[in-house]
Amino acid sequence: MFDTKISIIVRDDLQDWQKLNVTAFLTSGVLGADADLLGDRYEDADGQTYKPLIIQPMIVLVTDAPGLSKIHQRALSRGVDTAIYIEDMFATGHDAANRATVKQYGTDSLNLVGLALRADKKVVDKITKGAKMHP
Repeated sequence: MFDTKISIIVRDDLQDWQKLNVTAFLTSGVLGADADLLGDRYEDADGQTYKPLIIQPMIVLVTDAPGLSKIHQRALSRGVDTAIYIEDMFATGHDAANRATVKQYGTDSLNLVGLALRADKKVVDKITKGAKMHP
């Protein structure tokens, strides 16, 4: 049904609350890059409406720190835009601080804890090779 695939990859050594936090933030990065991913509002049988959700399924994968770096490099080498979350962002409290902490590091020095991407299915599969489904 979709030509593209959305994958969120988180580092496997994070605490559960951190994995959920990173997943939520990275999802916003995917949606923020393409407003067409937002569906229509939901409505229950009583007429109560609810906020829309992303129209496309997402897969959440896990890998270790070296695997995450490898996935990041593969995405960059293929020109695939990614959303990233680095470890320092757990200590910040808002978007401006998050961006400032990322700005402190070179591409190869980012202490990545998660990243998300949306691209052609085959490309995403090649980029995320080695990551496993989150248990």
